[in-house]
Amino acid sequence: MKELKAEIRRQAAEARALAYAKGQGQAADLLADYLAAHAGKVLSGYMPFRTEIDPLPAMAAHQGPLCLPVIAGRDQPLRFREWSPGAPLIEGTFKALIPAEGAWAEPEILIVPMLAFDARGYRLGYGGGFYDRTLEALRARRPTLAVGFAFDAQEMDEVPIDSTDQRLDVMITESGVRVFG
Repeated sequence: MKELKAEIRRQAAEARALAYAKGQGQAADLLADYLAAHAGKVLSGYMPFRTEIDPLPAMAAHQGPLCLPVIAGRDQPLRFREWSPGAPLIEGTFKALIPAEGAWAEPEILIVPMLAFDARGYRLGYGGGFYDRTLEALRARRPTLAVGFAFDAQEMDEVPIDSTDQRLDVMITESGVRVFG
């Protein structure tokens, strides 16, 4: 399974890079429109890395608290630090940009990056399991909405999954919104 996922990650990264070069069209607008119904809730986004689709315009439009993920350590769930557009960022683990300071927060909604996704609502991340562990822990405490955000080109027939993979609730791409039941 590990070798299969590694090869799929390589192929998915190539597909995402090609999509990124074409631009993300109306994806951020669709994300902002979807999130508008969740005003007042704590939203976790992410700072786009490499060729990830950019959620920052939608995050800036959110009427509620924002936070960004911070990798606490290997095999641990993510932690989240409050953030607002323009606030200072520093380089964290894996060179991801994280808030330089801010109180810790617990998101109710997470915008989730990925390499690939499928029509069942599963995603393929980078292999660290951070979002899966995080979603499992948050969902054990209360309802938590996982909003996948990616390019259409990142969809594949079937993402390989195992017992620890957490399903997305919603998937948003440049062509629309899909809700998984």
